[in-house]
Amino acid sequence: MITETSAVSFRQNLGEMLNQVQYRHDSVVINKDGKPVAALVDARLFERIRRMQTRFDALCQRIEAGFAQVPEAAGLAEIEAAIALERAHERASARASTQKR
Repeated sequence: MITETSAVSFRQNLGEMLNQVQYRHDSVVINKDGKPVAALVDARLFERIRRMQTRFDALCQRIEAGFAQVPEAAGLAEIEAAIALERAHERASARASTQKR
């Protein structure tokens, strides 16, 4: 479960919030001026997020290295073409699905 609270309330109820996260494995989103600014999450979840971030960063580096010699304009054009092709496939699939009904 995710609980939202103000920074003031969080300070006043820190012990309770820590118990909520530690024992119930809930998360707490801390808002300041009505906007989320931080989150308190279970340490195991935080470690999973860190591992995922590390893997994501490594993947981004591999992709960047693989396309280092491709001019930016050519790369962006290729991405746009792939997006257009996928959207065309989705529209065709949706049309075929409605025609079956």
